[in-house]
Formats: sequence, C-alpha cells, structure tokens
Amino acid sequence: MAEGNHSEVTEFILLGLTTRPELQIVLFIIFLIIYSISVVGNLGLILLIQVSSHLHTPMYFFLSHLAFVDFSFTSAITPNMLINFVQETNVISFLACAIQVFCFISLVGMEMFLLAVMAYDRYVAIGKPLLYTVVMSHRLCVQLVAVPYIFCFSVALFHTILTFRFSYCASNVINHFYCDDIPLLALSCSDTHVKEILIFAFAGFDMISSLLIVIISYVFIIAAILQIRSTEGRLKAFSTCGSHMVAVTIFYGTLIFMYLQPRSSHSLDTDKMTSVFYTIVIPMLNPLIYSLRNKEVKVALRKTQARGHETLKRLQYRK
Repeated sequence: MAEGNHSEVTEFILLGLTTRPELQIVLFIIFLIIYSISVVGNLGLILLIQVSSHLHTPMYFFLSHLAFVDFSFTSAITPNMLINFVQETNVISFLACAIQVFCFISLVGMEMFLLAVMAYDRYVAIGKPLLYTVVMSHRLCVQLVAVPYIFCFSVALFHTILTFRFSYCASNVINHFYCDDIPLLALSCSDTHVKEILIFAFAGFDMISSLLIVIISYVFIIAAILQIRSTEGRLKAFSTCGSHMVAVTIFYGTLIFMYLQPRSSHSLDTDKMTSVFYTIVIPMLNPLIYSLRNKEVKVALRKTQARGHETLKRLQYRK
C-alpha cells in the first residue's frame, strides 16, 4: 500500500459454510463435537507423552509437536467459526483476520515439515536401528523442530504484513469461513500480482520439499524392510511407521486434491469443503490415528490410568 494511503475497510464479513439458517445449528453441533475431540485428543496426547517416561523418544518428541500444531491450527479457526454459526452477521476485525492469516500460513507449513521430519525419523529407526539413538540425538531433534518453526513463522509474518498493507476499499465480504490470503487478495484495490507469485513460490517450496523428503524416506524404508528376512520382522517394521503413513496420505492427499485439480473444475464450495477437512477434521484424526494404531501409546495410556486410579484410592483412604 502506498504511504499515506489508508484502507477504508476496518472489518470483514465471512460468508461461512452455508447461508441456510436451518443448517446453522446442525453444523454448530457437528463442529463443536469435532473440535472438542480434537482439543481433548491433541492436548491429551501431549500430556501423555510428557508424563510417560518410556515415550521420551525422538518419535514421540516429534509427535507431541505435531499434536501442538494440530491443536493450534484448529483453535485458530474453529472457535470463531462456531461463534459465527449462532450470529446473524459473521464479522471479524482487521486484527483478528490478520492473526488467522498468520496462524494458517505458519501452521500448515509446520504440519508439512513435521510430517517430513517424522518420515526421516522412521527411516533412521528402521534403516539404522543400532545407530538410532546416536543419529537422532536430542540436539538434532530440537534443531529439526526449531528450524521449521523459525522458517514458517518468518514466512507467515512476511505474508501477513504484505497482505494487510494492501488497500481494501471496496467489498469486505470474504467467501470463506476463515480469513485466507487468496480470498483477501481478491478484495484488494492494490496490485497483488507480485504477492500472488510469492504465495505460489513459498507454498510450492513447502509442499514439494516436504513431500520429497517423505517420499525419499519411504523409498529407503521400504528398501530396508525388504532386506529383513523374517515375515514377523517385516510386519513389525511396517507397524512402526503405519500411523505416520496414514497421516501423510490423508494430509497430502487433501492438499493435492485441492491445489492440483484443473482450474476449470474449481468451485468455491468445493474449496471450502476441502478446507474444512484439513483445518478441522485432520487435527481431530491425527491423535486418533496415532493412539488407535500405536501399542506404545495404548500401554502408556493404561499405565497412566492405573496410576490415576491408585492415586485416587490413596486420597480416599487418607480421608
């Protein structure tokens, strides 16, 4: 935006998922349940990893950060969407809109890079089991998490500042259920050509680089598994990365469906439904996937529950 040129728009109106009043309460209940499961699942997984000493390994260190990102991701969008279901006008302030844009850009990038880091971790665990604790040192694990955080937050801050320096002097109606870069640029009176190129460049880099790491890691994982002679050993090796494979397939499958489909087949309603899946549904599915398909997590949960029951019994006995 040119110096001295001030935006006339001070707030935005979100059209949301539907304009049909009869669906508002139904969708409110559905997404409230999904959000509740997501919050309990992700925060519970983080707490379980913290209190269970045998889960203090690189794999669960990365998983706890994935749970944190999923919790933050859905919490940046879903509460506001729930409020808008019960309000007549879905108004969001300039500042709140900017925060949503920042959170979305940074956290979707973090999700990609964490899944890539976790794929590399599984490769080391299966391909170099004797060197696993040496290679995946605590220092390296911290670096593998810290670098994506710094990169994604820096990129998100850059994009957010750039987007909200544009002029918004016409319509303030966003055809979405949260503030996103692309719908916002469509409302701007400024020249957004350079910004659109930057969005494509950074999004392409994040997606391609992280997906390449995942694919290369799994090529080496499969090669290492095929060298295992016993069927039992192969199945055990596959089980250690089964949950991650499911999470990667769902997440990248959704993104690829949304961004790589022909432009002629694009529709705003389809894009919104796809956005619901990876901003709200996937953060709920991830803790369920890693809990239901992971024996170590199940064992840790049972032990934690048993300790909780013992503590309650002791407290009751003292009374």
